[in-house]
Amino acid sequence: MRKAGPRQLSLAIADSPSGGGRAEPSDVSERRSFLLHKARIKKTTGSTTGAGDNRHLLEEVASEANLAKALLSVVRNKGAPGLDGQTVESAEAKAPSMIARVHHDLLNGTYRPGDVRRVWLPKPGGGQRGLGIPNIVDRLVQQAVLQILGPIFDPVFHDSSHGFRPKRGAHTAIAEASEYLKAGYQTIVDLDLANFFDRVHHQRLLARIATRVKDQRIITLINMMLKAAVVMPDGTRVAIQEGTPQGGPLSPLLSNIVLDELDKELARRRLRFVRYADDSNIFVRSERAGRRVMSSIRQFLERRMRLQVNEAKSGVRTPDKVHFLGFSFRCSKVLGGDVTVQLSAKAEQRLRTKMREMTPPNWGRSITSCMEDISRYLTGWMSHYRLCSPGAINTLGVIDAHIRRRIRAIIVSQRKRPRFLFRHLLSKGVSRKAAAGCAFCGKGRWVKSNRPGMTKAYPPAWFAGRIVSLKTAWNGLNHPPASAQLSLEF
Repeated sequence: MRKAGPRQLSLAIADSPSGGGRAEPSDVSERRSFLLHKARIKKTTGSTTGAGDNRHLLEEVASEANLAKALLSVVRNKGAPGLDGQTVESAEAKAPSMIARVHHDLLNGTYRPGDVRRVWLPKPGGGQRGLGIPNIVDRLVQQAVLQILGPIFDPVFHDSSHGFRPKRGAHTAIAEASEYLKAGYQTIVDLDLANFFDRVHHQRLLARIATRVKDQRIITLINMMLKAAVVMPDGTRVAIQEGTPQGGPLSPLLSNIVLDELDKELARRRLRFVRYADDSNIFVRSERAGRRVMSSIRQFLERRMRLQVNEAKSGVRTPDKVHFLGFSFRCSKVLGGDVTVQLSAKAEQRLRTKMREMTPPNWGRSITSCMEDISRYLTGWMSHYRLCSPGAINTLGVIDAHIRRRIRAIIVSQRKRPRFLFRHLLSKGVSRKAAAGCAFCGKGRWVKSNRPGMTKAYPPAWFAGRIVSLKTAWNGLNHPPASAQLSLEF
C-alpha cells in the first residue's frame, strides 16, 4: 500500500526554469511603463484569495493593479486578434482607458463577453482542432480572473496533475512517470478523452467552482464566459451549451478544475497516475489489472463526469508503445533499474515530416536561410525534448544525419544539371573520380545526396556552426551528465 502524504517533485536539468516554463522577456518599451507601474502597486488591504472568506473576489479581479498585470500578460503572449480586430499592440497603446473601462464595467455588472472567433488547426495525427480566439478585452478579463482563482484552486489539485500549473510541466510529469516505472508498475493505461474541451458540462463545472468561491458575481462572470457564442469561419454564429473553448487564458484552469474530480477518484482507489491536461497515464503491474482499471474508469467518466474516452487513442500498453507528451519509455527488466526516456515513434515521425516540409526539393532561397529556419525550429523543439535519456541520443544523431542529407539534396537540386554539380564538387576539393561518381551516376537528387562526392564536399564538420545539431544541443542542455537525471522525492 502506498504511503499517503505530501510529495515533492524535483527535476535537475541544466538551464531549465521551474516547471519547464520560459523566462519572462525584459520590458523596455516605453508603452509598457504604465502597465509595469500599475502592476507593481502593492495592495493596501488583506488578500481574500485564501481558503477563508472570499465573498469579495470581484473587487480583487477588477483592481487596477490586477488588470494591469493581466493586460501585461496578454500583451506578452501576443496572439491573433478576435472578432473585433483589435491587436495586442493597439490594446497596449490604449492601456489606461481600457483598464479604466473594464474596471468600471466589472464592478457595475455591465461587462458582457464578446463572441469568440473559431479557427481550425490541423492535428498531427489527422483531423482538426477547434481553437477559440476571444477579443483582447475578454482575454484581459479571463487573465484577471485566472490570477485570482489560480492561487485558490492550485493548492487543492492533486500532486500528480502537472498541466498548466506553477512550477510544474511536461518534464515533472515525465519525472513522476519514470519513478512509477522504476518501481515495477510497467503496464500503462493510456487514457485520452474525446473532444474533452467541447464536452465540459457547465453546471457541473460551476458547482465545483462554487465549492471554493463564495462570490456569486465571479460564478456569474464565468458562466457568461462559458456561454459566449462562437462565430465560425463562414460567419455562422453558434450558441454554446457545453464545453470550454480552447484559446482563452482561463480555459486551462477550468479544465483542471473539471478533471480534479478524476484525480481524486484515482487517488481514492490508490492508483498511481500522471495527468497532463486531458492526457492521463495510469500505472499498474499487469495487463489484466490494466484492462480492469480501464473498464472501471471508463464507466466513471461516462456515467459520473459525462465525458467520453477516445477509444482510438486509449488502451493498455507497454512503456515503449505509449505516446505521453511526445515521449515513450524503455525499462530495465531488473526492478529498480534504469528507465530510458526516449522519443515516441509519433514524435519522431512528426519531426521527420516537419523537416521534409522545411526542406522541399524546389527550395528557391539560399541554403543559409534554410538552415537558419531549421535551427530556429530545432532550438524550440529541443527545449521540450531535452529530457531524453543518454541512452536515447543515438536517435537524435540519426535525425541529425537525415537533416544533413536533406540539405545536401537541396544543394544537388540547385545545381540544376550534372555538369554544374560536377564543377561545384571540384571547387569544394573533391577528387574528379568522386565528383563524377556523384554527378553522373544517373540517379536522382536523394541518391546523389549520399554519394561519397557530396559527403566529402559537405561533411558533418561543414554543418557545425551553420545548423543546430540535436545531439550537440542535448549535450549542451544536459551538461554535466548528472544534471540530466530525474529525481522524484516522496
